[in-house]
Amino acid sequence: MEITCTRCHQAVQADNCYCPACGLPRFVYTAESEAGPGQPERWNGAVRDAGSVEWKAALRSALMLAVPAGLLCSLFSPVSIFGLLWMSAAAAWTVVLYMRSQQPAWITIGAGARIGLVTGLLGGWTAACATGVSLFSMRFFFHQGKVFDDFWQNIVGQQMTQQWTSMGVDAQTIALAKAWLLSPEGRAGWVLCAILLLVAALLLFATAGGALCARMLARSRRPEI
Repeated sequence: MEITCTRCHQAVQADNCYCPACGLPRFVYTAESEAGPGQPERWNGAVRDAGSVEWKAALRSALMLAVPAGLLCSLFSPVSIFGLLWMSAAAAWTVVLYMRSQQPAWITIGAGARIGLVTGLLGGWTAACATGVSLFSMRFFFHQGKVFDDFWQNIVGQQMTQQWTSMGVDAQTIALAKAWLLSPEGRAGWVLCAILLLVAALLLFATAGGALCARMLARSRRPEI
């Protein structure tokens, strides 16, 4: 009996455990098909899509790694400069842990990217919350608001003004822009934009890390007939 591969649509024999054309795994390994003592275990006829994800196991691994990675990636973390690498590594390791929990250990690049995306969502949310809590605590509990205000005043009053002047922006427009940026709404808007950019970058790198890890593991683990 022949079936059709869901990836390349080529005919696959029912007793093949992967597509001979593209290598997509097709069957789940089981010991239930043993004919008797002394005979080797075989692949049964139950079709398994290697692109599907068992989200219960994937979320368990993602939560275990995404939360610490998100804390390391927050804007006020002492190692936040390596934040994108932390999140990529967390997504890749999540795929590894997920594959270890699956029998057989198969996964496609798309499934790895989805696991990485979920890891990035959890990590990005953690990083955003940690950044917001840190800002609130520094301003209202540790009374460091003047430090942030002076820093922002220096950026807007000198660096941004010089850049706008060199770009040929007229003085009236610069004055209006400075007035808005120095207002509480302007400061809050820029902080929010910075956090959103951080989350977007973490999502991108986490997705890439999960996909890359899945590709590397798929090459090293091909089921045997």
